[in-house]
Amino acid sequence: MGFIAYLILGLIAGAIAKLILPGRQGGGWIATLILGVIGALLGGWIGSAVFGAGVSSFFDISTWLCAIGGSLIVLIVWGLITGRSRAAKA
Repeated sequence: MGFIAYLILGLIAGAIAKLILPGRQGGGWIATLILGVIGALLGGWIGSAVFGAGVSSFFDISTWLCAIGGSLIVLIVWGLITGRSRAAKA
């Protein structure tokens, strides 16, 4: 996939992950894009290492599942990091 396809995939996967994960996550569409692209890369890496299915074709269901799963993982880790820093400041 090309660079623009990863950006689009990351933005959509990050938005879906924010909808799936309960609670309030900060950040606008740029944060969603960054977390989604990182999640898509992470999901593709985990998917190819564990299941043999990675992020190869934009219209493949395994690509979307890996990207959304990776975005959920990144969003959970991001929430843990920012939640702890907020609790330490309070």
